[in-house]
Amino acid sequence: MSKKKKDKKSSSQKKTYKGAVELTRSGMAFVIVEGLTKDIMVKQKNLNTALDGDEVLVDVIRQAKGMGRMEGVVTDVLKRKKTEFTGTLQVSKNFAFLIPEKGMFMPDIYIPANALGEAKSGDKAVVKIVAWGEQSRKPVGEIVEILDASDTNDLAMKEILIESGFPLNFPKEVLAELDLLQEDISREVLAARKDCRKILTFTIDPADAKDFDDALSIRKLKNGHYEIGVHIADVSHYVVPGTELDKEAEKRATSVYLPDRVLPMLPEKISNELCSLRPHEDKLTFSAIFQMNEAGEVKQHWIGRTVIHSKHRFTYEEVQEVIEKGEGPFEEEVLLLNKIAQTLRKQRFVHGAINFSSQEVRFKLDETGKPVGIVIKESKEAHQLIEEFMLLANRTVAEYVSRIKVNKLPVPFPYRVHDTPDEEKLKVFAVFASKFGYKFDLHTPESIARSFNQMLQLVKGKPEQHVLETLGIRTMAKAIYTVDNVGHYGLGFEDYCHFTSPIRRYPDVMVHRVVEQCLAGNIVPDKQMERKCKHASEMERKAMDAERAANKYKQVEYMQQFIGDTFDGVVSGVAHFGFWVETVDTKCEGLVSIHNLMTKDEFMFSDSEYALIGLHTGKKYRIGEKVKIRVVSANLAKRQLDYDLEDELTNGQPVPQQGKRREEGRRKKESGNKRGLDKGRKKGSAGGGKWEYRDKRPTQPVAEEIKESIAPKHIEEIKREVVFPATTEVAPVIKTITDTPPEIKPAGAAPSAKQEKKAKKKTAPVAPAAVPVEKKAKKDKTKAVPVAQEVAVSVAKKVKALKAKEVAAAVQPAKKGKTVAAVTKKASADSVKAAAKAQTSTAATSGSTAKKTAAVKKTGQSVAKEGVAGKKKAASAKTKAAAPKKGTKGGKKA
Repeated sequence: MSKKKKDKKSSSQKKTYKGAVELTRSGMAFVIVEGLTKDIMVKQKNLNTALDGDEVLVDVIRQAKGMGRMEGVVTDVLKRKKTEFTGTLQVSKNFAFLIPEKGMFMPDIYIPANALGEAKSGDKAVVKIVAWGEQSRKPVGEIVEILDASDTNDLAMKEILIESGFPLNFPKEVLAELDLLQEDISREVLAARKDCRKILTFTIDPADAKDFDDALSIRKLKNGHYEIGVHIADVSHYVVPGTELDKEAEKRATSVYLPDRVLPMLPEKISNELCSLRPHEDKLTFSAIFQMNEAGEVKQHWIGRTVIHSKHRFTYEEVQEVIEKGEGPFEEEVLLLNKIAQTLRKQRFVHGAINFSSQEVRFKLDETGKPVGIVIKESKEAHQLIEEFMLLANRTVAEYVSRIKVNKLPVPFPYRVHDTPDEEKLKVFAVFASKFGYKFDLHTPESIARSFNQMLQLVKGKPEQHVLETLGIRTMAKAIYTVDNVGHYGLGFEDYCHFTSPIRRYPDVMVHRVVEQCLAGNIVPDKQMERKCKHASEMERKAMDAERAANKYKQVEYMQQFIGDTFDGVVSGVAHFGFWVETVDTKCEGLVSIHNLMTKDEFMFSDSEYALIGLHTGKKYRIGEKVKIRVVSANLAKRQLDYDLEDELTNGQPVPQQGKRREEGRRKKESGNKRGLDKGRKKGSAGGGKWEYRDKRPTQPVAEEIKESIAPKHIEEIKREVVFPATTEVAPVIKTITDTPPEIKPAGAAPSAKQEKKAKKKTAPVAPAAVPVEKKAKKDKTKAVPVAQEVAVSVAKKVKALKAKEVAAAVQPAKKGKTVAAVTKKASADSVKAAAKAQTSTAATSGSTAKKTAAVKKTGQSVAKEGVAGKKKAASAKTKAAAPKKGTKGGKKA
């Protein structure tokens, strides 16, 4: 075969994949490729400027062997996860560097003098990477913002946003376009819209909301039906495709809601002023208006652009009071809307929607942003009123677009879909639920939904409620945006989209644009729609990560005042390295490390039981179990809480111990408590060091196991979709198990270096090759000892320069019946050399002694060839221990 043909064949076998980079703490990277069972390993030197989270192309340079992974090299960075980073500045005369504080193996960012401004060394800053050096391949950046390091809360929240890839400020080009937007509504715009300003309209939102993006209107018609309008802020009127404003909105894709702030998708002039449906102001809206009877039956509907004038601004608490007391502002209309909403809700569950319950956790903050209390809110009828009418509008709009075809093809449209549950996960869950007496019919999606609802209804108030609800949610698929309309399983809808929150979600803006084209009969299919949907789904998950991290920060900050205090809790997640407990009163979650449990019993993780099980006591710790914990540490930098069990497993009775390791573990734990150590977070400890609230995975396999055994990140997303599906209220903060401690050492891990050293001192290792020799010596024990002793005495008399230690090294193994098994090469060589000298210098030495010396020499050479000798350090220690004290026979120097 010619070289040319050979090269052609080799190049045809090269495989290139597209995926996302995930860096580990060790510096090794993995490219996660959709569809591949195992990620592609990439060494640090082959990343070629790719950073954690970047979307890249990777060429495979080494195929997988056996159960191993493919190895690759990054050839191109397609998309950066983020371009802004926080850190500390080091300023020199003509340049500076930003030393990043977050992110593994992140290179320092070079900042030229002309981009420094008034920055000085030690300043905390946000720096944006604007280029990469062509030869150095190092990042070059510019300062975006100098942070106030004295405001720890503000600094922490901004760092969380930057970590998740959200820019803190809007570009200058966006702000310039913003100044050109007019607040006044022209006559031409009004004439092209349905005028609803004279119809009773009001908003219902959280008490602290500023962006009101939906409103309800109601009036009774002459035919006896009710006209109920769902009016949504018309963001697409102000945000025009192709503008810098639109590009930035698409890039962000969503607003981010943290405990003390909102990072908006759109500038505040749009979100809080132009588009916010504030009371007593004319506002442009996109509406879905329904004619309904009191039974909730929709007789007809209309979709189009409108103008409204809100008469009143309700809070959820005010509406709930009207519902409960039957009196208040517009009580007749509010009560009628609630009656219809509850009817729609019941019908939804009958038709297959799954009724997962949920709670919303909020922090009470002081003027500095420090949490001073926690408020737990549940979904009440006031929330459900808004939810049901928003769901109705979302479903109706999706149904309308789904029936329209362009060139006999569906219109590209950003549907919100939720696929059926994972079959394998569902089977495992059904077996687990059956242990509590709940049966599942897995034959059809409809029967599965019915089984879920029956279980959720029967389990209320029972001890197993928490575990079954949590694990039930984990069987669900992720809700995503896509042009592939597979329906929404959790809500029980064949067609569904997000139409009702365009101020805070970019997919809603895209929906408005497509609907407007359909209404005008001028459809221009967007070939980039699927790409935009995928990006929106990704940014939604990043926003959830940021919200989760910020809430975890506040939890840790709040619990710092309770170090040493005890709380009632519920086990909220279990893994092989410990379990998480959520406190009942404060809803703050922390880890109970298996390192602490091992002082009480040996525990093993059971997949089928979702539990840690004690081998001696049989004690089980599984999701939903009630426990009492003590707060051990609250690490704000890592956003981690450590708990310990307050109650003993055996009610004061000792648990059978196995060796000194258990006792040593107890002593370490007690000393750690006295010092107030941050237990379970040190590198190499049993409790771990990716869930930062989750640092990156210690190794790839552990991370994969965590994803399955603890909880998927999308648990909150599913709850929002199923429980709080379309409210304009800030998406509820649902606690879940995602805080994965880094650097995890699983139970039963190898002993530490210190323990190994201690063990070596107790017992010197014997080389495997020496075993046959040792056995042979044992068989002829009585014969071996006299010969070795006689030779040693002869050598001691004839050679005055021989040291006592060297003699003892040759004698001692024979005394123990091991002949020369543990003698080092050096000791054997020295003994032979000494015997040879004795032979040449002493003529009176008998022939018998010479033969014996020769025998020892031959034996020593044989041992040296076989590599029988132990390690030098071990042999030296043993020689010192075996040497006779000064004054004994053979112990004096000649």
